Amino acid sequence: MHISKLTLINYRNFSNAVLRFSKGVNTIIGENGSGKSNVLRAIRLMLDDNMVRASYKLNESDFYRGLSSWRGHWIIISVEFEDISTDEAVQALFIHGTGNVQHDGVVEKATYNLIFRPNKQVRMNLAALADFDFDGMNAILERVTIDDYETLFTGRSDADFSNPAFYRRIVGDFANAQFSSEVEFPELGARIPGLLSVTKEVSFTFIQALRDVISEFHNNRTNPLLTLLKSKSGQIDSVQFQPIVERAQQLNTEIEQLKDVQTVRTDIMDTIHGAAGQTYSPSLLAIKSALPDEADLLFQSLKLFVGEFDSSHEGGIQELSLGGANLIFLTLKLLEFKYQHERKALANFLLIEEPEAHLHTHVQKTLFDRIGYAGAQIIYSTHSTHISEVSNIERVNILGRNGTVCDAFQPSAGLTPDQVGNVQRYLDAVRSNLLFAKSVLLVEGDAEEILIPVMVKKVLGVSLDELGISLINIGSTGFANVSVLFHELRVRRRCAIITDLDAAFMNTFPLPGDDPDTSKLKNKLLRSQVVGAARKLKLDEQTAGNAWLDAFYATNTFEVDFVACGNADKVVASVNDVYTQPATRAQSIIELSSADPTQFGKRVLAMANYEGKGWFAILLGKRIDHRTVIPPYIRQAIIFAHGTFSKDLIFNILKYRVSMNNPGGDATPPALQRYWERLLEYRKGLVDFNTIRRESAAGLHGDQILAFLDDLP
Repeated sequence: MHISKLTLINYRNFSNAVLRFSKGVNTIIGENGSGKSNVLRAIRLMLDDNMVRASYKLNESDFYRGLSSWRGHWIIISVEFEDISTDEAVQALFIHGTGNVQHDGVVEKATYNLIFRPNKQVRMNLAALADFDFDGMNAILERVTIDDYETLFTGRSDADFSNPAFYRRIVGDFANAQFSSEVEFPELGARIPGLLSVTKEVSFTFIQALRDVISEFHNNRTNPLLTLLKSKSGQIDSVQFQPIVERAQQLNTEIEQLKDVQTVRTDIMDTIHGAAGQTYSPSLLAIKSALPDEADLLFQSLKLFVGEFDSSHEGGIQELSLGGANLIFLTLKLLEFKYQHERKALANFLLIEEPEAHLHTHVQKTLFDRIGYAGAQIIYSTHSTHISEVSNIERVNILGRNGTVCDAFQPSAGLTPDQVGNVQRYLDAVRSNLLFAKSVLLVEGDAEEILIPVMVKKVLGVSLDELGISLINIGSTGFANVSVLFHELRVRRRCAIITDLDAAFMNTFPLPGDDPDTSKLKNKLLRSQVVGAARKLKLDEQTAGNAWLDAFYATNTFEVDFVACGNADKVVASVNDVYTQPATRAQSIIELSSADPTQFGKRVLAMANYEGKGWFAILLGKRIDHRTVIPPYIRQAIIFAHGTFSKDLIFNILKYRVSMNNPGGDATPPALQRYWERLLEYRKGLVDFNTIRRESAAGLHGDQILAFLDDLP
């Protein structure tokens, strides 16, 4: 049996999210604040028998933060199980509890729901309202407190709680003040009294992220070594353990009979008699040895000593590094789970929160590449690209955050096995960060990877990281293998593809006077042009109708378009870094300064090929400054990937451009000063964006940011 689906409605930072799981090892990845801990806590509320019963009484902070008011709304946590054993005892447990009986009388799937809702009286009051009675609705809701809520566990439900229409029907349509006249709904399933009996039958281990390993080892309640020893002690034959008990008892007697012990006892009694008299003195006094003679108490005296790496010294757990201590702690918890697993529970669940804490990257990859127990389901949350690298993409849930809204994506949903395989091969430790990104730029080469981040920072004054954009170098033009992830069915995040059309920048028609090098170049350009056109057709077909994916094309190649849009001076400044011969340098400067694409195109590509495109990009990067022009296709790709630019972000970009245009001191141009004052009004909301965009033409006359503003929607 394993968890196949988890539905979260109005729970903490989830308005409506569905996570899907498979047998074996599953991964939940996401940025900080995306809700990974909340997902694990929701599962624990449903299945962890160690959760305090008081945890089931939720509070105001457990409601989705995006609700205008929590009053009247419901929290629903629903778990679906699949692959339920056909064993008669197991079937009986579910048939009378949470199981959804199939047509042949066998439970194949089961549901278990935690519903936190207003009590019946509140629901009846809302049900009695006439449609659109906002005053009546508000009057009822204003009086509702958290004490008016109840926790309900149900099973045998086939309701789709994630369907907004279903939620409005059973809970109510607060936007229109419409409520059903019914207060009980069979679709919610059969009520389960108390805690679900299944929790008593499953093995469940949770390893939290913020673990203080030293404190855990010093606490007898949480010490993982003591837990293991207690677990094993329950399996020790009492006859076999009896000699140890007898020796402990004998040691206690011998300690008590020591001459010094008896002398101290006598002296204590004499002193009491002398001080208080016989009448008020205790009648009996003994000094007893408290050496435990029970297994649990004996095991509490055992401590773990470890020699870290090649050390010959065995020290206590407190002497280890954070990484070493965490590795030992994780190992013991995994062994604890293994012991539980061996007891043949109905199902075995292991939840690990952020296993990467304090662990070396190699340990992360190795440990969780190998983790797994037959018949057990393991779910771990992480924001480590090293762990995501060894995760099976078909068993990954991605949590994304957009303001207060968090959502769950399944990146392999709807993909063919071949497509899944292609994606999996691309997700190495570098490229797997696209799974964590708010938005993505896919590029085909080193030049784009090196120069685009520099241009963005120098021109806009903000980094790609600040924009929430991850730039991924595919290393080829095989974008389709990765870009399939970004789709309404899979990862609902924006992805912009940046690639070259490779259109010829010169006449490729053969001429009688062409030298061999020219003929070779023309043939290469012609072939590239054909390939580029075919690539565009394929990408345009893939992106059509996909709101999350779009492609942006350099007319020629990155290097040629970089010069063509107004950056010839940057390449000219790099000539001396590439060539040593004065004649070559002079000729290169002439060609790069030409308006003829045939001349500057041939020269810039010759320089790139001579140095290697990656190294040439590094050389160019030293010349990038605030006057650099971002090629239009790259600029448009950035705008698409980021999505809506907030007022604050636009203000910060324009503030930076003002500073770049300001000579400082008393020499500030009057037009720039007036523009700055208007910009401050824009930040306060006194001027709208279209107005500030129009006025930028005068305030930032000739500045390259104007083209960026024109491209903003």
